Order: sequence, then C-alpha cells, then structure tokens
Amino acid sequence: MLTRAIGRVRIPVSRIQGSNNSSGFLKDSKLGPIGVSCRRWLSIESGKRFAAMWGSGDYGRLGLGNLDSQWTPAVCSALSDHSIRAVACGGAHTLFLTGRRIVLTVELRNAENWHLNDFAEIESFAAMILMVLAANNLISAVSDCQLTHVTETRRVFATGLNDCGQLGVSDVKSHAMDPLEVSGLDKDILHISAGYYHSAAITVDGELYMWGKNSSGQLGLGKKAARVVRVPTKVQALHGITIQSVALGSEHSVAVTDGGEVLSWGGGGSGRLGHGHQSSLFGILRSNSEFTPRLIKELEGIKVKNVAAGLLHSACTDENGSAFMFGERSINKMGFGGVRNATTPSIISEVPYAEEVACGGYHTCVVTRGGELYTWGSNENGCLGTDSTYVSHSPVRVEGPFLESTVSQVSCGWKHTAAISDNKVFTWGWGGSHGTFSVDGHSSGGQLGHGSDVDYARPAMVDLGKNVGAVHISCGFNHTAAVLEHF
Repeated sequence: MLTRAIGRVRIPVSRIQGSNNSSGFLKDSKLGPIGVSCRRWLSIESGKRFAAMWGSGDYGRLGLGNLDSQWTPAVCSALSDHSIRAVACGGAHTLFLTGRRIVLTVELRNAENWHLNDFAEIESFAAMILMVLAANNLISAVSDCQLTHVTETRRVFATGLNDCGQLGVSDVKSHAMDPLEVSGLDKDILHISAGYYHSAAITVDGELYMWGKNSSGQLGLGKKAARVVRVPTKVQALHGITIQSVALGSEHSVAVTDGGEVLSWGGGGSGRLGHGHQSSLFGILRSNSEFTPRLIKELEGIKVKNVAAGLLHSACTDENGSAFMFGERSINKMGFGGVRNATTPSIISEVPYAEEVACGGYHTCVVTRGGELYTWGSNENGCLGTDSTYVSHSPVRVEGPFLESTVSQVSCGWKHTAAISDNKVFTWGWGGSHGTFSVDGHSSGGQLGHGSDVDYARPAMVDLGKNVGAVHISCGFNHTAAVLEHF
C-alpha cells in the first residue's frame, strides 16, 4: 500500500498495473469516516493499433529482436501491450509513439455518514476526491457516487542505431534490437520525428524535446551544447512558444508554431534553413549553422500548416494550399533548372492546393486537398512513381492506383516512397538491391515490402494481410514502418 497525502486529506491507494482492487478509508474531522474503494486497470481497446516493419534490419532498426532484413511486413510484437499511435523512421533508427488507456473507478461508500443533504454537495466532495487522486497521478471522473475515468498515457519507444544517442536511452548502447522506452519524457507526447541521427518529441503542451547528434546545432540547444546529447532535452530557446509539429532532416530541423510561424535550425548548407545563407567558395572557413531556432522571415505573415525536411532541402504548405521549398536545387538532384540553391522559400506554383508535403533524399511529394499525389526531383530507382527513372523538373501527378482512390498520406525515404490510399499501403522506388551490409554481415534492403529487393518505378500495393488497414506510414533511409489496425 502506498499512502499519499495532500493537506489534511490522506488516501491510501495501490499503484497497480494489472487488474486489481484496493480499499481504504479517508478521514475528515467534519465528514466522518467515508469508505473509498479504488480500482485501476489497463483497458484493452477494440481496433487496437500495431506496428508493422520491413526493410533493412541493420542495427535492429525494425525492433524485431534481431538484425535480419524483412522483405515483407512483420509485426513488432515487443510492443503488443501498447496501441501504436505513430511511427517515425530515421536514418537507422525508429521511434514509436504508444498509447495505453487506463481506467480508474472510485466508489464512495457509507454516504449516510457524510451528513450531506444535497447531491450537489456530494458532487462537490467527489470533485475534491478527484483533485486529490489527479494530484497523485491517478485518473478519475464522476458519476453519482461512483467515479470513473478513462485516460491515455502516451510514451515513446526507440530501436536501432544509437551511435549518436538518437534512441534517447539513459544507458549507452551502440544499438538496440528491441524497442526501449525513451528516458526523461515525463509528460505525455503528441508528436514524434526522426532525422538521420537525431530525434524529437512534442509534449501535449507544445514543448519540444530533442536528442541525438548535435554537430551542426540541429538540436537547437545553443552553441555550448554537447555534440552528442543522449537523453531528451528541452529546447529552452522556445520557452513560451507552442510547437505544433517538427520535421528532421539529415543535419537540420524545421518546426511550426501553433500560430503557423516556421522556425529552422542546424546545418544551413545548400540553403535548407531558408534564411538566405549562401554557400561560400571556402565554406570550410564559414559556418552556416543556426544553433537555436530562428524564424524564417520570408514566411512571416503566411500561416503554415506542416513542414518536411529532407537530406539537403525543406518544404512546407500553408493554409491556402500553397507549397514552398528551399535548399538544394541543382538540376541533377532536385530537378529544377539552374544550379543556384534556393536559400529562401520559393513557391511551387504547379501544385493545385497542397495539403501535405514530404521530402526524401533528393525528391519531394505533395498530397493535394483532393487526394492527388504529385512528385518531382531526382528519380533514381523510380522513386517518383511515374513509371520511369527520368528526373522531373516540375511536379507530376502519380497515377496508377491513385486514379481510382485518393491518397491520404505520403512519406519519403532516401530513394523510396510510400503512400496510404483507402487504408492500403503502396510503395515504389529503391528496393534495396544495391544496399549496404552491416558489420555483422546481415544484408540490407526490402524496404518496399514486396518480397524482394528489386526496384519499382510505379506504385505497388503491399500485402498487409486480411482485414487489416493502414492509418500511418513512415519511411527511413532504407526501412519502412506502418501503423495498422484490424477492420
């Protein structure tokens, strides 16, 4: 039994992770003895969501307990007790945002001893009980004299490579093959993001925490911060600012505030931060890095909805459906004429009402309000999905299966792409046939999930099994993860 005290009120309760009961008595000099029965248990949700992983298994990034690559989707059973809310694939690591529903029922007995003549007074006393329970990290709600409440705790787990602390675990490990809970995130998390070697999480009240590699200031912790940060650390420069979403690239980060303003920080090479940095002929002598979040002036007055970050470029969409892009712009990579980088945001006029944007290694995708998918840039291994490998200098609509059903989400890896349409997953691009090999000799590849490591130049549906649909997708360097649920 664990007794918690606040003021004059003492309530003995048990912190029980399974199904159990505990009883005790609350004493108050005015109200007399009042029986209190507490019950707390985990709720098993119908339609519980789970994670499926495929692609390179190097360093355990799939969270399947081994280093093997998966050419078809495999369920991450290590998190079977959790409902998965989101996944974020990085360079060689993966983050999972989980949710567990906790139900607490409190029954107040011996009400005749209260000497309360009005039900409103009973409700008032019940409210006091609730405040005490809530202050002790117990959850509650009120119905007559029985208090019942359902809440959800959201936690972050990580697996894969940890050479730069990108897993956010307190003990130093080179890698993890099973998901480990991220240390030091005491608040519930609403959003996660993974870069090549760094990670981020946003709390329910809009605070941003970051960890991992910090060699170019991509964590936003200031010039004096360590080059490697192994546990989540709050970005103090954003104190008082509510962050809505964040996107992480190879060495930079971009975030949107609740007011639609855009901030960026980290390595500024190729203009990917959007602040007008020009690369120097002797760039080694001059740093274009921003070590704390900086407002992108060119986007002031524009209310941005979401952002994306790739290897050397960034993109965003606003509330009016406009798409903007900045960063690497050379003709053989991004598909734009000229060789000068776009160091400030440039509007992409050819896209009709952009709703969502995603950035890959050297390609970009946009989902429109009508559910159409447009891609452009480098087309190595067919990553644009246009049934060719020719570079595209302007947005081209991806057809095939998307002529009959709309696209709800898209994600870009280094040279592969995944999209959700009608709760089905479609992938295309680099299949991993020229992948790497880990130090243990395990092969990489299979990130398309089609049972092989060959390339696909147009969208092909991934077999998820019967009565299973996808609600979220994320692409890493050469692995893919999806949040699925049974229908």
